[in-house]
Amino acid sequence: MAQEEARHREPLSTRSFELDWACVDHRKKLMKLDTSVSLSTYRASDGAAYERFLGRWSRLLADPFVEFARASDDGGALDVGCGTGSLALALSERGGPSRIAGIDIATPYIAFARSRQKGAAIDFLVGDACRLPFADRSFAAALAQLSLNFVPNAEMAVLEMQRVVKPGGVVAATVWDFRGGLVYQRLFWDSAAGLDPEAGATRDRLFSGQLALPDGLPRLWRKAGLRAVERDSLTIRMEYADFYDYWDPLLGGQGPVGSYIEKLPLERRRQIEERVRAAFLSGAPDGPRSLTATAWAVRGVVP
Repeated sequence: MAQEEARHREPLSTRSFELDWACVDHRKKLMKLDTSVSLSTYRASDGAAYERFLGRWSRLLADPFVEFARASDDGGALDVGCGTGSLALALSERGGPSRIAGIDIATPYIAFARSRQKGAAIDFLVGDACRLPFADRSFAAALAQLSLNFVPNAEMAVLEMQRVVKPGGVVAATVWDFRGGLVYQRLFWDSAAGLDPEAGATRDRLFSGQLALPDGLPRLWRKAGLRAVERDSLTIRMEYADFYDYWDPLLGGQGPVGSYIEKLPLERRRQIEERVRAAFLSGAPDGPRSLTATAWAVRGVVP
C-alpha cells in the first residue's frame, strides 16, 4: 500500500538548495544571518541505535505534537530535522497531508527512515535545515520535532521553514524541557556530574540552551515574524522494562549522551553506570520504571 501511494503522489518541488529571494523583507532578515554551511551539533551516526535511544520515544511525542500543530491537510507537510522519521510517519499514519517530506542532515538517519515500513510513501532526503531545497510556498506546514536546539543557526532554520510554507500555513516545533521536564536525562547527567566535571559542563550547556527555556521558542517565532504564536508543553511517559532497557541504548553513541559515554575510560564508565543505576533503582528492586518527558511546543502562522 505504501509503494502504491508513493507511485501516485505528486512530486515535491525542489531546486537543489537554491534559495528564492522574491520576498525582500525575508531576504533582509537572511542577509543579517550567517549563511555559511551549517552542521548539526548532534552526534548522529547510526539510525538503529538512535531508534533504541530516542526514536521509540519521539514517536510517542509525535501524536500530541501533530494535534497541537493543527496543520491543514490541504497541502504538503515538511518534517525538518526528521531523524529516523517518527513525525513524518505519524503524519502519514493519521491520514494527514497527501504529500509529506522529511529532511535531515544525518545520512544514516535518512537511510533508516527510508527503510521503515511505510517509509516509501514519504520523501525522505538528506539536507540542511538552514538551506531547505524547496521552492517558496511549497507546503501547508513545516514542523520540527526535537531538532532545532541542535541546529547551530536556529533563527535561520525557522526563517527557512517560514519561506517554504504558504501564507496562512503553520510553522511549529518542539524541544525537550531539559531543565525541568526530562527525567531520563536528569538522572544521567546529575549522576555523572557528581564524578566528572566535564559531565557537569555538558549538562549545564544542554539545560541552559535558550530554546530549552520556557520562552525560547515563542521568542524565536515572534522574531521571525510569525503570527498568532502559541506555546504549550507536551508530556509523554518513557516506559522502561528495567535498568538494562534504560542504560544499554545510551551506549549506542548517539547525541550528547552517547558521544560523552564513548569517550570515557572503562573504569570511569563503570563508576558512572553504578551511580546511574542507584538513581534509577532508588532503593527498590530492578524492574519497570515510568519516567516523564516534557517538551515545549510552539505554533505560529505564516503572514
